[in-house]
Amino acid sequence: MLLLGIEPNTRWRTFAAEIAGLAKDLGVEFVVTLGALLADVPHTRPSPVTGSASDPDLVEELGLTSSRYEGPTGIVGILHDACRESGLPSASLWAAVPHYVSLAASPKAALALCERLAALLDTSVDLTDLERAADAYELQVSAAVAQDEETEAYVHELETRRDALGEELDVPSGDSLAAELTRFLKEHEERTRQDREDES
Repeated sequence: MLLLGIEPNTRWRTFAAEIAGLAKDLGVEFVVTLGALLADVPHTRPSPVTGSASDPDLVEELGLTSSRYEGPTGIVGILHDACRESGLPSASLWAAVPHYVSLAASPKAALALCERLAALLDTSVDLTDLERAADAYELQVSAAVAQDEETEAYVHELETRRDALGEELDVPSGDSLAAELTRFLKEHEERTRQDREDES
């Protein structure tokens, strides 16, 4: 069962409980959320994907990490908490997107998420269209980056850092995750305040 939706502005717990309840009613056995976050990663390399789960057995079985984050959260955190309370195993996958192209959709991140999800669920998915879109995305962003020497130098620095890490580290740092979450919450507050002002 696939669910695609805009994060609600209010009643997160009710929303999450409804989804967890619906999943249980439909016989869902495992919930996986997919998302993206801005990070210091180059567009010329595969998007790093990080995964976490709250259940220690699930962490071990799926080769994920245990979430030790404590602090503000978004709807994904609330949804996973609702799944836990409902006895539904769940995991979360996040792809890192270059922060210098934050306004453009990233087929590279979508491709990385689909590949990781397919591996997680031990299934195969035809990703031909996404692979073509990811190649086109890289060419377009590279062309735009080449027009600005400072950005081009910065991307080269990111590539060097990424290549030095190799396969050793394929996840954004906890600080990156926390910073992205903080940024999101501030933007959310500003949008909510603006909506209220517009309604007045």
